Amino acid sequence: MPSFDISSKVDLQTLDNAINVVKKEVDNRYDFKGSHVQVELNKKELSLSLETDSDMQMRQLEDILLTKSMRQGIEANAFDLSGELAASGKHIRKTVKVKNGIDRDTAKKIVKLIKDSKLKVEAAIMDDIIRVSSKKIDDLQAVIQLCKSGMLEIPLQFVNMKS
Repeated sequence: MPSFDISSKVDLQTLDNAINVVKKEVDNRYDFKGSHVQVELNKKELSLSLETDSDMQMRQLEDILLTKSMRQGIEANAFDLSGELAASGKHIRKTVKVKNGIDRDTAKKIVKLIKDSKLKVEAAIMDDIIRVSSKKIDDLQAVIQLCKSGMLEIPLQFVNMKS
């Protein structure tokens, strides 16, 4: 029976490369010359620590992070930029979480989206992945298109296709 898995994972090496590109870009930009800008990746917690002098520089740093990450192949919605700004002395600090894995609520939303489509497929939640199986490969491809156009707030990968 043909099947595939829906997952949401960010490759740690690609993320590290994207952070290094962001650091190089910040070092070369004229508007960041002479100011305190720090970008650090916490690999255990999968979070980024951004630190700048002003709110405007923080927004520019977020924009650089998103554009350089997208060029490396990481989707923009993999970053949770909704964190609060924390002021400490002269600097503004922000923690950006990197979404990795499908949480339970999002998995239920994806399964509901698949079931509401009335396609003849079976979707099962297995830890942080969703396994979709069907008798026809065409139905599986329709599910992939449905998930891509489903306006979900996490990046999805469709892996482990078996026929």
